[in-house]
Amino acid sequence: MTRVYRDFRDTMQREVLVPVSADVIFASSRFPNYKIGANNNIVEAKEYPTVSSMKEVVARETAQLLGTQKRLSVRDLASKFEKGLAAAAKLSDEARLREAASLEKHVLIKKLRDALESLRGRVAGKNKDDVEEAIAMVEALAVQLTQREGELIQEKTEVKKLASFLKQASEDAKKLVDEERAIARAEIEKARAAVQRVEEALQDHERMSKATGKQDVEELMKEVQEARRIIMLHKPSKVMDMEQELRALRTQLLEKSKHSLQLQKELATKRSEGNGPHMYELDGHEALGSYLRIQPCSDGAPEVSECSIQWYRLSTEGGKKELISGATKSVYAPEPFDVGRILQADVISDGQRLTLTTTGPIDPAAGLGNYVEALVQRHDIEFNVVIVQTNGVDHQSQSIYVLHVGKMRMKLRKGKSTAAKEYYSTSMQLCGVRGGGNAAAQACFWQAKLGLSFVLAFESERERNAAIMLARRFAFDCNIMLAGPDDRAALGA
Repeated sequence: MTRVYRDFRDTMQREVLVPVSADVIFASSRFPNYKIGANNNIVEAKEYPTVSSMKEVVARETAQLLGTQKRLSVRDLASKFEKGLAAAAKLSDEARLREAASLEKHVLIKKLRDALESLRGRVAGKNKDDVEEAIAMVEALAVQLTQREGELIQEKTEVKKLASFLKQASEDAKKLVDEERAIARAEIEKARAAVQRVEEALQDHERMSKATGKQDVEELMKEVQEARRIIMLHKPSKVMDMEQELRALRTQLLEKSKHSLQLQKELATKRSEGNGPHMYELDGHEALGSYLRIQPCSDGAPEVSECSIQWYRLSTEGGKKELISGATKSVYAPEPFDVGRILQADVISDGQRLTLTTTGPIDPAAGLGNYVEALVQRHDIEFNVVIVQTNGVDHQSQSIYVLHVGKMRMKLRKGKSTAAKEYYSTSMQLCGVRGGGNAAAQACFWQAKLGLSFVLAFESERERNAAIMLARRFAFDCNIMLAGPDDRAALGA
């Protein structure tokens, strides 16, 4: 018996330990643990915490999506669908792993059953019963694995359906997001266009309101004037008589002034003829904005260019004679300092001195005072000029510059380039050009500082005289007397 048992043991060990095929891949390096439960069912021992089944996970995710779909925005819904799609992919991977593990278990159970079947024919007695019981346990385990495999296939199908549904829902959500974004952009563009149209309408309304307001004021003024005229026509009064008398007096005064001027010229001519031959005379309008020219009045008079000339100012009160420095040409354009004064020119030819004077004080330019008073209200006044000379040298370029006459300083610029910018100071000089041709009444001399001077030509005589008067007025406010070279005008003149 002892030998038979020893041989049986050796045989059983050899049969049981049949080598496993090398192509089998086990999920773990040890044999799984099984227990016999109720009704002789084999139960696999759980070593890890209980994990919810795939159906429960899918049902829970679906319920959460359906419960929150109404509260989510389009973008949040798309995000949720993306998360659900990722979860479905993860579940699919888990199902694939479980399928592989089930395949490994089937291979292992089959080899175990084959080993037990080969062992059952070689044992007897109690050992045989144990082998049969083990075979029954293995068959029950195979049945459970088959059931689990069926459930796994069904769950896999459901997971695929859910993944397909979530993928389609994600694509629909993306399309919906794109459509909503396009609609929002279109609405924004429409709103911008509407706002722009409203702004344009408001601007047009403002322009129309201003134009209408001006027209209404002008029409109202015309109506008032017409009403006054009608009233004056139908109801003559002393005011109307006084206006007519005033107009008549002005006409008579103008005629007498012209007659007086003619008499003064004739008297001066007679005096000069009594003193000697009358060779030269002053020609030109004796008012600001014009120019005076010395010209010969006899055939025997020498050329004016061959004579020595000097211009002076004479005060009408005391007859004080003031030399005008630099005024040595045959043409002189009166400047604002000359208004109310008599101009005198001494002509020296062949050792003889001839004195020419204006018939009366220089008259102011009509409307210039009101024009200057209107410009004074501005902080900075601009004049378009052309540089004729720089430091006594002719300027070749005829480009247009801008002369700024401000409260504190003067500036000459062209675009962003500044030719001169200086504050009012005692070294600054400004006056009309003392000499030149027919354009002398439109030019002025400006010394910005020592060593930097310009001769500037303005667009008109009015612009030139206004610029000189404004600069002198602003400089006087800064306690600076702005005049020409060697001028000795009293402060505040």
